[in-house]
Amino acid sequence: MATRPYKPRILIFSQRNIFRNALFRCPLYEFEDLICQMDSAEILAPEGNLSSFQHKLATRLAYHAPIYPNPGVQQVLISGSYDVFLAVCGYPHDLLMLNALPEWRSHCRISVCLMDELWIKQMDSHRQFLSILKKFDIVVLYYSQSVVPLSERIERKCVFMPPGVDAILFCPYPSPPGRTIDVYSVGRRSETTHLALLNMVANQRLFYVYDSIAGDQSINPKEHRALFANLAKRSRYFIVNPGLIDRPDKRGDQIEIGNRYFEGAASGTIMVGEHPTNTEFKHLFNWPDAVIRLPYGSDRIDQIISELDAQPERREEIRRTNVIQTLMRHDWAYRWEVMLKLVDLEPLPELLKRKEYLKTIVDSLVQQRPSTRTSNREVVNA
Repeated sequence: MATRPYKPRILIFSQRNIFRNALFRCPLYEFEDLICQMDSAEILAPEGNLSSFQHKLATRLAYHAPIYPNPGVQQVLISGSYDVFLAVCGYPHDLLMLNALPEWRSHCRISVCLMDELWIKQMDSHRQFLSILKKFDIVVLYYSQSVVPLSERIERKCVFMPPGVDAILFCPYPSPPGRTIDVYSVGRRSETTHLALLNMVANQRLFYVYDSIAGDQSINPKEHRALFANLAKRSRYFIVNPGLIDRPDKRGDQIEIGNRYFEGAASGTIMVGEHPTNTEFKHLFNWPDAVIRLPYGSDRIDQIISELDAQPERREEIRRTNVIQTLMRHDWAYRWEVMLKLVDLEPLPELLKRKEYLKTIVDSLVQQRPSTRTSNREVVNA
């Protein structure tokens, strides 16, 4: 946490020492760290043991009854008072960890829970966990279609806020590296598309980077995000699909926007994949060619790459526009600004300085934008 000339006003309850370095949670830790840079905040991150009998028993009980024993998480006493208590959760069962903080409500003016993954189809099975949300004043959800059903269930204010990204970390400018990776794919994927890309590797010398080992833990979350950003900045094409696209048994008919869209756009790669069929996507990515559509399960990836490779000026425009739009709209600074408005707090100078820096990068990119000229770098890496 950066030193501030004023006392902390935000207390963040982080799961980073409970779930450790889970890949799924790295963007959450990124947001928490940036809040501490943009505001006067403290991170409270107790230790926990997920493999303990105590944790397994507490979780099993909470699935079936309104019984919430401490799931083996280190108890921490909060001293002092804060304007905002912010609990950052990846899944509903994370709420059980709040038992590690006795009387947390009495130490804050207003309480907010940020929930990453919450599917409508799973609300009933998680009903006991979700009842814990009644202790909060505001619940912020990354999944837009879950807002109304959850609000009706817990009778609390629920709002949609999309994920964000450290747009500065992912930005390839002002000195863009060579895009030496042809296609980059992370996480869930269509086997049909994957096999088509492997065929291109064999026959067209394509450099295709993809997950080849199973695992959900990073060695170090910050280093993982830095490596991910550097690989994305060096990729010509980036595969994207909605959350749990291959698991309708979990998501039902719900289609939501995952982090990959924001990360791909921020890195200036050309995103290829499925368009989430919801109104929020049309609002958040409403510029031309934000995502080149490839239906999930399609084997047409070779045709799409071939068509785009023949259009260097279009490729350069897609890359630059993706970066500019992300810098202007999807950095974590804008998400924190939304949350401050929800809790009726004014932004601190550090947030305003970050927004100004983002604008400075955008201004330089707009000034350098070629009209009909193709950049030498793009030609080299075509």
